[in-house]
Amino acid sequence: MIDIWMDCLISGILLGLVYGLAAIGLNLIFGVMRVINLSHGAFIALGMFTAYYIFAYGLNPYLGVPAIFGLGLILGMITYFVALHRIIDAPELSTLLSTFSVSLFIIGLGTFVWTTIPYAIDVNLGTVVIGNVTILGTKVATGVISVTLTALLYVFLYRTKLGKAVRAVSMNRTAAELMGINATKILALSFGIGVALAMTAGALIATIFPFTILSGGVYELKSFVICVLGGLGNPLGALVGGLVLGIVENVATMVIATGLVPFIEFAILVAVLVLKPKGILGGEV
Repeated sequence: MIDIWMDCLISGILLGLVYGLAAIGLNLIFGVMRVINLSHGAFIALGMFTAYYIFAYGLNPYLGVPAIFGLGLILGMITYFVALHRIIDAPELSTLLSTFSVSLFIIGLGTFVWTTIPYAIDVNLGTVVIGNVTILGTKVATGVISVTLTALLYVFLYRTKLGKAVRAVSMNRTAAELMGINATKILALSFGIGVALAMTAGALIATIFPFTILSGGVYELKSFVICVLGGLGNPLGALVGGLVLGIVENVATMVIATGLVPFIEFAILVAVLVLKPKGILGGEV
């Protein structure tokens, strides 16, 4: 019995790391731009299908992570200039509608191309044995890649000149511009990184679970819950929130029906909003 609980706990941690990676992209965009990106789920789904085609052409999807991240960065920056640049200082409803429009466009086009039948990536990395607990190699790989990307993002934000410019713009855009920082480029870069992380997380999730073009919506909701748990605007908080959600999601299935898990997740969300509105770590990039 203890082995089963340990298996759920370890699987929850590894899954939570991927959830956290997806939420970090959403949190980074909000922290820097104060924009709630409703196209987040659509880009997660796009990452899933990108990984699918990489695998279909005979390549290991994990080795394609850098290419997926780069594609997401480019698509994100293009999306910023097309959908957000002209309304970045407009009321929040404008940016919400704009990102929602991007989501509708991606999902509509994706439904036309791929329909809504489930796809899957059948990649086999063996198993990892820890004592009496056996963990799929794919889960371990996704966890390791998620931690690596999170660490690289931390180094970028806190140890590089460009990353410090991102943090400066998030704190006070006007003051940053007066210091010679090109805020437009920084905002575009931030949105690009957020989308790149979303697509990368989608690619990693696709190696574990079946997916459709509509699957991103589920993980978008989870990302919102995670952002609130960890603290809006705090990328590290998103990782912590992802771990909490991943563990709860896996361990809860041991004692309650799977269909009730979302109820538990959103009950935790409400509790955090009531008891600690700023989240576990508070909001700060």
